[in-house]
Amino acid sequence: MSDPARALATLLCAACVGYGAPARSADITGSVIYSGTLPRPAKVPITIDQYICGTDKDAEDLVLGPKRGVQNAVVWLENPPAGAKWEAPPPKVEMDQKGCVFAPRMVVVPVGGTVDFLNSDRLLHNLHSVSKENPSFNRTQPRGRVVPITFTRHEIVAVTCDLHSWMKSWVVVAEHPYYAVTDATGGFRIANVPPGKYKLRMWQEALGGTTRDIDVGPQGGAATFDVKALDAKARP
Repeated sequence: MSDPARALATLLCAACVGYGAPARSADITGSVIYSGTLPRPAKVPITIDQYICGTDKDAEDLVLGPKRGVQNAVVWLENPPAGAKWEAPPPKVEMDQKGCVFAPRMVVVPVGGTVDFLNSDRLLHNLHSVSKENPSFNRTQPRGRVVPITFTRHEIVAVTCDLHSWMKSWVVVAEHPYYAVTDATGGFRIANVPPGKYKLRMWQEALGGTTRDIDVGPQGGAATFDVKALDAKARP
């Protein structure tokens, strides 16, 4: 290597040491646990369309795993990284109706994104939204018809079926991709978060919401939400 080339290489190496490599994104992982008094298991009686819907359903407003992990809680960054945005095109989101329940019960869709509502049941359903920021809708849905609904404002929207009063679901309309829904064990993962200090928000329909601080380093971060009391009136 010539002297000028060696000098240039030395300068470049010094710059790398001085400024460091770009910070790598990592994952936030954790769980939502309910440690309060266990509610009595509830059954919802079914009085209509029993040939498809059955005679009763397990209540779905608080579903706990074997270790009290809370299913269908949503967790997100209240202060996302600067410039955070969804990739284009936005992910395809579907919500079906099977056996007279919504499947899944909760989905996340980007602001401006569309949820394709399906009906796999051999009967008529309808889709009725309860919202403040997004236009409300009330659509009948025969079997096999796809009803696409676009959501334009950040909000958590309840969707019900007027024909089957126990049916309820949630559409989380998200401004950025740093959201996650807990699985059957209560676990969640928010991927590719740059290092920094964040406020992590959790909300669940029977437990309400809570916020905690979290530091995310090069190896990611971990958080557990330990909820001890029901607070269904707390809105997100």
